[in-house]
Amino acid sequence: MNKLLLTTAIAALISTGAMAQSTVVTTTGTGHAAAVQIEPEYRTKIRTYVTEHKVRPVQQKIVVGQPVPREVELEAVPADWGPSLTKYRYVYSGERVMLVDPSTRTVLQEID
Repeated sequence: MNKLLLTTAIAALISTGAMAQSTVVTTTGTGHAAAVQIEPEYRTKIRTYVTEHKVRPVQQKIVVGQPVPREVELEAVPADWGPSLTKYRYVYSGERVMLVDPSTRTVLQEID
């Protein structure tokens, strides 16, 4: 019985470690944590999209955890960036793609 429990616990730890590699948990400026999962293949698609579509960067400084200024237009996330991201918006700033919560305009994370 103890071996079964130990095996189950080890399996749970291993699967949790694999999941943590593809999930990013960020804290917004309001103190709320937001988990955004972006698979590596979607990160590549995002970088390719910005390059191929010649997305023009905004001039304002955009910082993770801070709200995006009202004068900055938030862009819709294309469906091919992954189904978990379509509810967000993005801003391209300083050669960085920043994922934004549209309800608060808070930058959740930089997509590298």
